[in-house]
Parts: sequence; C-alpha cells; structure tokens
Amino acid sequence: MSADSTAPASVAATGGFTPDDYVRLVTEELGMPLAPEQVDADFDELPDWDSLYLLKLVTSLEAAIGRRVPVGKVLEARSLREIYELAVLG
Repeated sequence: MSADSTAPASVAATGGFTPDDYVRLVTEELGMPLAPEQVDADFDELPDWDSLYLLKLVTSLEAAIGRRVPVGKVLEARSLREIYELAVLG
C-alpha cells in the first residue's frame, strides 16, 4: 500500500499543499502577515494588498506546487481562498 492511498482525501486532492501551507507561503514568501481567517477576505479588506503581492504570490505558488497557475483566472479572483482553489484544487 502506498503512502498516497492512506492520505486523507483533502491532502490527496491538494497534492499535499494544504490551506495551512498556503497561509505559511503567503506569510513567509510575501512577507505579508496573514491570519488564517483572512484567506476568505476580499482583497480590498487586506492591508497593503497590491499587484506586486499578486505577482509574488503566483510565482511562489507555482514553485511550491510544481505547476503553472492559471493567471487569467487568478486576475478575476477576489480573495486568497479563490486563488488557492484555482491553483491547487483546479
């Protein structure tokens, strides 16, 4: 039996990149302090959010998950949760 077959469904669906990993990536790679509940906030509600954060997030996220992120769809996202779902869950 492989390790993947014993992984919880949520881990298998995310390729092992969990929402906690995502919050850690945003905090560490972007230098943006982020509480887990802020993942669902609209970008207008996030202090200092701008297009540079978005660019850094896409670049860091692609490196973390090992595949390209659909930038066209990311530009339509209104929250960090939406970007996570697009990039990780497909």
